[in-house]
This record gives sequence, C-alpha cells and structure tokens, in this order.
Amino acid sequence: MRKSNVLFIGIILLLFVFVGCTDSSNKKKNSEFEGTISISGAFALYPITVKWADEYQKLHPKVRIDISAGGAGKGMMDALSGMVDLGMFSRGISDPEKAKGCWWVAVAKDAVLPTMNVQNPLRDKIKSSGINKSQYESIFINGGIEEWHQLYNLTGNYPMNIYTRSDACGAAQMWGEFLGKDQESLIGIGVFGDPGMADAVKRDKFGIGYNNVIYVYDLKTRKCYEGLDVIPLDLNNNGTVDEDEKFYGTIDEIMVAIKNGMYPSPPARDLYFVAHGKPDKKVTIEFLKWILTKGQAFVHEAGYVQLSNDKIQSELNKVR
Repeated sequence: MRKSNVLFIGIILLLFVFVGCTDSSNKKKNSEFEGTISISGAFALYPITVKWADEYQKLHPKVRIDISAGGAGKGMMDALSGMVDLGMFSRGISDPEKAKGCWWVAVAKDAVLPTMNVQNPLRDKIKSSGINKSQYESIFINGGIEEWHQLYNLTGNYPMNIYTRSDACGAAQMWGEFLGKDQESLIGIGVFGDPGMADAVKRDKFGIGYNNVIYVYDLKTRKCYEGLDVIPLDLNNNGTVDEDEKFYGTIDEIMVAIKNGMYPSPPARDLYFVAHGKPDKKVTIEFLKWILTKGQAFVHEAGYVQLSNDKIQSELNKVR
C-alpha cells in the first residue's frame, strides 16, 4: 500500500474520531441541565411561556417544565409561597409584594386592548370615531354610559353589556390604571380569564370588554379572531380616529405601535417572571438566561413585543 493511501486512510479515521467526539460533546452539552421547573400565573404570558418551554426542552430533553395559567394574582401568590419556581406576572410589582421578597425579571412586552363584537350595530361609527379615555371612565368606572348610542349622542336602542375580569389579573389592573384607578374599581359582568373574556364578547353583539393582544389576534391570519374586533382609542379626544391612530388592522401593526409608544402605557406594559427571592436552582436560572438571549427570537412570532436591547441587558444582569 502506498504511503499516500495510508496517509489518506489515517486522515479519514481521525475525522471520524473528531466527529464522534464532537457529537458526543454536543449531546452532553445539550443534556447537561436536568430537573423540573414549575410555572403558574398570568394568561398574558402563558402562550409565549409554552413556546419557550417547548423550544428549550428540545435542547435539554432532561428538563421538565410544568406550566399552568390562572391569572397574575395566582402567579404572584404561588411564587411568594414557594409553590412554584416562577410566577407569570403581567403588571408592575407593588411595594407590598417587594416587601414580601418578590424578585422579578421582565421578559417581553404587550398591551391590553378594548374589544367589541363585530356584529355591533354601531361598529362603523365606533371604528371611525373611537372611544376616548373619559368615555371609557364613564363605561368602566362611573357607570355614566350604559348604552352604546350615548357615546355619540345618537337615538335608538343599543344596550351596552360591560364585561370585566373576575380573577385577580394584570389585564384588569392595567386597564384600571389606564383609567386612573385599579382592577377593584372596574364595573361589569365578571368573567374568568382571557379566553373567557374573549368568548363573552364574541357571543354578545352588544358586549364590550378588554383582552391581552394575544387573545385578540389570530397568529395564523395576523388579524382579529372571528367575531372579535378592537375598539380604537381616540387618543387626542377629537372625536375621530386619525390616520396616526389607526394601528389595529393586524397584530404586526399593533406591536409596532406598542414598541414605539404610539399605543399608551398603561395599558401597554412589560411582562415578568417573579419568584420569592432570586431563584437558586441552576435549571431555572439557565432557562431564564436562554429566554433573554436565544429565546427572544420567538417573541415576535408568538405575538409579543421584544424588549429593547438595553432592557434585555439590564434584566440579564439580574439573572446572572
């Protein structure tokens, strides 16, 4: 056998050894984290958290992530009591919660949108004129507006059925804060959860409610779910929805409006994971690091707004 052939065979063998070692190293790297992460809380964060968990477990099959939705209030309660490793939370952290040892990290951003039924007989007028903040106060806080035609000094018989959340949640709190109050100040028929709120308005042509973005828009069509529509905010109180206030046609349009601040905050806000003190489980910390780095690639796809680079860096510093 020629020396050149021997040399060639030797190189091939070395390549097989190298590839085998690299593959083994990658497998070891991908499975080095193992354990269970328990998460509960806000409906607002539930869909993206499920997505993050699915993608992360593909990389780390020995990691198990259990997720349940039940409202931001439940997420905070479960986290502070130690029942779960992380709570999904969708409003600002209060001073009493901080005093109880709450640790938090922002992971994405979204908003609460006012909604109506597409069969509302005044839909065209509502879409062209919008509803301003003062009118929303009369609907959800003061009870001064009880019929749709009162909004525009019209005659007719158009009752208004107001829906609010029955569970302690970030969506209701942020909607209340937008109106200068809190969740407890909101009036209406109580329904549980984001899905419950959306379904209630879909079934009632005279219904009005509010939902997190992800429960208003269909990610496949990028448009509102069938039966549901967004009520535009008349931000400058001029009685009409101007061109720069028209950003509800698709989920992509509203996400741009949230990101650049055209849609107000509140009801736009950051979304958080919370815990009782900084998590000490390595598997939890590594999951959070991944969410704030490679996991951000799934945020827009899942219907949320990505945090700014500066914000991501500050949140990573909390985790590291």
